[in-house]
Amino acid sequence: MELYGPFRREAIARGIPADQVDRFAEQLRFAIWVGGGVRGEDVVGQSGGLPRLPAGTEWPSERGIRLPFVASLDCAALPKVEKLPLPVDGSLLFFLGPEKAFDACSRGYDAYARVLHVPAGTETAVRELPSDGEVPRPYPEYGLHAEVVPELPPGLEPDDEDMDDRLMVASDTVKQLISELTHVDELIALVQDLWPTETGLSSLRIGGYTRRIGGSYSPEEQMARASLRARLETKPDLPRSERIRWRREEESRLIREWVPLAQFPTEYEVHFGRFLIRFDDLAAGRFDKMRSFPAFTE
Repeated sequence: MELYGPFRREAIARGIPADQVDRFAEQLRFAIWVGGGVRGEDVVGQSGGLPRLPAGTEWPSERGIRLPFVASLDCAALPKVEKLPLPVDGSLLFFLGPEKAFDACSRGYDAYARVLHVPAGTETAVRELPSDGEVPRPYPEYGLHAEVVPELPPGLEPDDEDMDDRLMVASDTVKQLISELTHVDELIALVQDLWPTETGLSSLRIGGYTRRIGGSYSPEEQMARASLRARLETKPDLPRSERIRWRREEESRLIREWVPLAQFPTEYEVHFGRFLIRFDDLAAGRFDKMRSFPAFTE
């Protein structure tokens, strides 16, 4: 699916300089939103219910706790999106124990979250709910349909109309872009013109940018702050101004290098799931490198 080409051609046809179009397009991402209802003719996955796992594979668990099954996606049926290197076939299955995952994340480590890629041609079977021990709360079962949605980072989103508000939420990269480009508003408007957003609620979002939930730090902020703490162990006298500059630069780098693999509300109401992965790990199929950053919604 060609997306950036039409954007670039139309922007240049409207008289916007090509160099500004290209710099803005570097911040434009396209996400796949999946949910129930009529979003397309094809079913691309399943929310909830029971997972199809490779023959002989046990229900994913951690420290004796079985993880709730969130959803599965048929990679071959998903729209092909530029710069989002998902597997071309097989299935992706998502598991998350949100309460314990949130507690683990607040302590600085990943746990109780799992992504499985089942390659095409693998013998699979529906895995019934375990009959012993704690049984994961099932998610409602229904088919998932997909649509492709453009996403811009904070500071460039259409709702960020006030310049002061834009700069308050923007990364250093976006701030620099806003200060140097003279056609930002026209480029944002073009995104809306080319891809009018008439979307309903999504069960799960793949790609795009991470959502800030409640008053919590974004995943990139969390990682940047953890990196800063590690750096201060060797440079404890780093001036405050330098700490802030370094952390913001690190956050901008992380935003460039990481992408949401899945973002979704959970059946536990006050918890929201966020799985992130580096672009290069996604392209290489290294799903064990995924990191979980669940959020508390209240």
